[in-house]
Amino acid sequence: MNAIINAVTDRNFQIALLVSVAAVAALFTVLEPLLYKDKLQERMKSVGAHRDMLRQRQRETLAKKNNPRLRNASPQGVVKEIVESLKLLEIFDAQAARKKLMMAGFRGQGPVFTFMTARLSLPFVMALIVGIYVYVLDGFGLDSFGRLLATFGGFFAGFYLPSIYISNAVGKRQQKIQLAWPDALDLLLICVESGMSVEAAFQKVGDEIGSGCAELAEELGLTTAELSYLQERKQAYVNLVERTGLDSVKGVVTALIQSEKYGTPLGQSLRVMSSESRELRMQEAEKKAAALPPKLTVPMIGFFLPVLFAVILGPAIMSVMNLE
Repeated sequence: MNAIINAVTDRNFQIALLVSVAAVAALFTVLEPLLYKDKLQERMKSVGAHRDMLRQRQRETLAKKNNPRLRNASPQGVVKEIVESLKLLEIFDAQAARKKLMMAGFRGQGPVFTFMTARLSLPFVMALIVGIYVYVLDGFGLDSFGRLLATFGGFFAGFYLPSIYISNAVGKRQQKIQLAWPDALDLLLICVESGMSVEAAFQKVGDEIGSGCAELAEELGLTTAELSYLQERKQAYVNLVERTGLDSVKGVVTALIQSEKYGTPLGQSLRVMSSESRELRMQEAEKKAAALPPKLTVPMIGFFLPVLFAVILGPAIMSVMNLE
């Protein structure tokens, strides 16, 4: 432990570390344009994959209706068998996890199995890491009871880390969609009033809004695919609400369902909802602006005021000291 402390406090080691960090930063700056990926292109590929999956599922459904022998055919992979043998689907509530992952942008069975595996294995990994740090490396200088509590704390932290990560991903994604939703409603209103169908309007709005919000373009593309292949159009709209989890999207979906069911005019509803969405976005901006002064109070007291006093009172103090 003393060797590590001596190495960290050594000036030559610190200089070498700073030079290494600077070299890595320079290398990353040079290679970063080459590593850039088009997020919109990747999301559109996922939309195409989802469309192919819906088409394949529809073909399998028709085949099962025509051939009853295929109804009991359900091939399972090794990972799925392991998950089902451990009953992880029941322990971790697979349906709720699947909805949460869809809201975060992860679809399919693969992310569900990965999430469940992480929730099962990460607590033990974190407990092992914390245990090695506090027992072997004598970190924090704790006694035996403190080391035990730290190990249990690492275990519980590892259990909740996957859920925290998914919740943060959901929040960021919803924020991006919420910011771009009023503009998308305006474009959707223009397309609907020009005589376009809902599928064509969604496809057009997704193409136009993709450069500003790839997440919303992806959701509109998935809804267009589901409208084409699902038996009930209402289910496609409900899936859009479940994937986004936003009240503003739910209101528009309700208007779309009522318009198709009862023949109510859609343009007027979209115009009102677009105005409400813009007011909501403005209220969120005003809320953040109103919360800014209290947040700046502590930094101003801790950093700005001492410098201001030094600049104002410094010359006077120096003058007094020279006179003495």
